[in-house]
Amino acid sequence: MMTANDHFPTVKVAVIQAAPVLFDREASVDKACQLTHEAAAQGAQLVLFPEAFIPAYPRGLSFGAVVGSRSAQGRRTWQRYWANAVDVPSPATVALGDAARQAGVFLAIGVIERDGDSSGGTLYCTVLYFGPTGQLLGKHRKLKPTASERLIWGEGDGSTLTVLDTEVGKIGGLICWENYMPLARMALYGKGVEIYLAPTADSRDTWQATMQHIACEGRCFVLGCNQYVTKSMYPADLPGVEELADQPEEMCRGGSVIVSPLGKVLAGPLYDQEGILYAELDMAEVAQSKFDFDVTGHYARPDVFQLVVNEQPVSSVTFR
Repeated sequence: MMTANDHFPTVKVAVIQAAPVLFDREASVDKACQLTHEAAAQGAQLVLFPEAFIPAYPRGLSFGAVVGSRSAQGRRTWQRYWANAVDVPSPATVALGDAARQAGVFLAIGVIERDGDSSGGTLYCTVLYFGPTGQLLGKHRKLKPTASERLIWGEGDGSTLTVLDTEVGKIGGLICWENYMPLARMALYGKGVEIYLAPTADSRDTWQATMQHIACEGRCFVLGCNQYVTKSMYPADLPGVEELADQPEEMCRGGSVIVSPLGKVLAGPLYDQEGILYAELDMAEVAQSKFDFDVTGHYARPDVFQLVVNEQPVSSVTFR
């Protein structure tokens, strides 16, 4: 007998709060694959990893840059970071796809992507989306790196404002402080995002309010995912690692969380440890929540406000 919820699946999700093996692509891929299988063994259908999980979010490092000059040591730090970044496609993406296929899950993971469309010199902070068949379904490049991130990452364009229409719901998201860009959020709402992914490096208490606000604004489930990182996790031979001497041992405390479309916290926030958050998402709640507020529907005023999104890829060199 069919019920009112038969067309709305219940989806079990897993948010992985962990650190990579910093500045080691292959070891970080292996850790991601192991954690994906661990989450799948607990019934997860969608698995989310933090921002820049492979090979690292280089918290505390300056790369030897100040206004007007760059140091030789900073360039060596950059070289190490660049050498462990992820080409798309590459053996790293094949391994991640295989893990998603073997586990039978949708996998979203933050990587530092090395641009294969140019000379390969530019890095992007990217989320890769894999399906349960192992196929790379899409990616999103961070539109605007924050503060000193702009020294090391390029800017994405509108061609990767990805929302995937899957059997478990419409999946998409933004990275870290992109989530403070109202028009970027509106673009995803306009694509009907239902499971909104927010991998981040922000462990402040205010981030929790942001996650709840987006859930209420977008009437979507929100998965916030951060790393738990200590200073001792950095490789001792990393150029510039001595910069971290004055940093606290706990460099990122986490704060991963799962929130419902009406702003209820379903799991977390998790602090001060690695761990996996799980939650059962009743997708009927997305429809129910839009009864009184639909940001791009009956609560919109297109006669007053309109957003135009340029989804064309942008290239600095075009050959005709």
